Amino acid sequence: MKIMPNRMDYGFMRYQKEFEDKALEVLRSGWYVLGKEVETFEERFAAYTGAKYCASVANGLEALQIAVHLLGIGPGDEVIVQGNTYIASVMGITMNGATPVFVEPDQYYQIDADKIEEKITERTKAVMVVHLYGHVADMDRITAICRKHGLKLIEDCAQSHGATYKGKMAGTFGDAGCFSFYPSKNLGAFGDGGAIVTNDEALAKEVKIYRNYGSEKRYYNKVVGTNSRLDELQAGLLNVRLSHMEEITRERQELAQRYREKIRHESLILPKEREDTETVWHQYVIRSERRQELIDYLSQKEIGTIIHYPIPPHLSEAYAYLGHKKGDFPITESYSDTVLSIPMYTGMTRQEQDYVVEALGGWK
Repeated sequence: MKIMPNRMDYGFMRYQKEFEDKALEVLRSGWYVLGKEVETFEERFAAYTGAKYCASVANGLEALQIAVHLLGIGPGDEVIVQGNTYIASVMGITMNGATPVFVEPDQYYQIDADKIEEKITERTKAVMVVHLYGHVADMDRITAICRKHGLKLIEDCAQSHGATYKGKMAGTFGDAGCFSFYPSKNLGAFGDGGAIVTNDEALAKEVKIYRNYGSEKRYYNKVVGTNSRLDELQAGLLNVRLSHMEEITRERQELAQRYREKIRHESLILPKEREDTETVWHQYVIRSERRQELIDYLSQKEIGTIIHYPIPPHLSEAYAYLGHKKGDFPITESYSDTVLSIPMYTGMTRQEQDYVVEALGGWK
C-alpha cells in the first residue's frame, strides 16, 4: 500500500459535486475579481472565526506582509517571533524592513511565552505568534505581555483554521490574524489565497484599500498599495469547503486520537496538546533522534513523510545577514533535526492509517 504524506484529491472528491457546481456558477457569472463570492466569504469567515471583520488577500505571505505594514511596523523596528516557524512568517516581517527577533519554542512547538519579555527592547513593536501545526500558543500570557508593553500582536494562523484557546479561535486575540488558504491547509483553496481577520474596522478598511492598488474607488488611489486580491473562483470554492469545516476538523481530531492511542514506540515522541485548547491537527508531528533511519524505513514501506522544517529561519541562507550561528537557538535546532510529519489528510481511510501505525510499530 502506498501512502502519501498528504492528499488533496480526497478532499476534493468528498465534495466534488458542490465544488464543480460552484466553479461553473462562478465561471458563468462573468464576474471574476472582487465580487459577491469574495464578499460572502469574508462575511462567513469572519463569523466562523468570531472576528468582526475579514479582508481577503492573494496569499498567506501577503496577509502577513500587509498586516505588518499597516500596523506601522518598518525599518528600525523589531518583531518577536518563534524560531521554529516556516520562513514565510519571518519574511512578512523583513519584507517591511523590520528585524525579526527569535524566541525558542515550548514543548507544544509554539512560542515559549516565558521567554518573550527578555527579548523586548525599546525597538520592539510587535509579537508575531505562529500557531504551528494546528496547535495554539499560550494566548493568556502572550496577550498580557503585549498589553503590558504596548506591543502589537499579530497571529500567523496559516495552519490553525478553527483551533481554539479557551473557546476563542486563533486569529482573534491580537490586532490581526493572518490566514493562508493554500491547497494543503485544513481550509484550502484550489490555488493561492489568504485573509486578515481583525476587530479593528479601520484596519480592515485599510487592508481592502491597500490590496486593490491603494484604491477605495476605481482610479482614485489614496495610497501606494499593491495587487493582492482573492479571486472569485477561489472565494467560491472556499465558501464550499468552509461549510464543511466542522466535519473536516472532527475527522482530523479523530485521526490524531487514533495515532495517539495506537502508536507505541520508545524511540518516538508524540505531540502533546496544551490544556484548554482545541487542536485542529494540520500536521501530526512526531520526533525521533533517528529521523533519517525512520524516513528510509517508511519509504521502503511506501509511506511518505515530510520534515516541517529542516532548516530554521535563523540558519537559512536568506537570513545570513542577521548574523546568527548554529547553537544560538538549541531547542529550535533540535526540533529541526528531529521533527517528522507522518500522513494526515482529509479522507484518510482507516486502512491507510492502520498501515502507518503498523509500520511504525515494526520499526527496529
